[in-house]
Amino acid sequence: MSRIGKLPVSVPSGVQVNVQGNTVSVKGPKGTLSQTIADGITLEMEENKVVVKRSTEQKRHKSLHGLYRSLLANMIKGVSQGYKIEQELVGVGYRASNQGQMLDLVLGHSHHVVFELPTEVKVSTKTERGSNPTIILESHDKQLIGQVAAKIRSLRKPEPYKGKGIKFVGEVLRRKAGKSAAKK
Repeated sequence: MSRIGKLPVSVPSGVQVNVQGNTVSVKGPKGTLSQTIADGITLEMEENKVVVKRSTEQKRHKSLHGLYRSLLANMIKGVSQGYKIEQELVGVGYRASNQGQMLDLVLGHSHHVVFELPTEVKVSTKTERGSNPTIILESHDKQLIGQVAAKIRSLRKPEPYKGKGIKFVGEVLRRKAGKSAAKK
């Protein structure tokens, strides 16, 4: 049996899980999410826990068992607590500002990069003297916030020599020595 799939998902107070056919919807204080579940996977409600079960021992059902348990756990955590991703801009002259859902980035190009975010993702920017500008993304949908963060990072990936670019806060970059190290 799947080690991840067999673990029950606890439902905190204030969160409602509704299963209709092969669709599960989770509603909480942060928002509502829904997911379609593949055939062969079933959800059973027990008190304040949800158990994901599979119908057969086929390889396909085994792989989907842990997947849907993780997706359900992410949905429940998202609508109850939410997700937050912080990215920092490393580089001289790199700036970030936002007006509503529009993110305006200065990344060393000849023009400003204007990025429009989905309504489910809340964005804020922080610029303090002596530290790098920071972009803070918050949402209840883990997949959407991760996709938006990856898209923003792809505008200027961190380079390995000086580390300039958009990186996640706390991310450790693999750095290269450069030309001066080869002369010794």
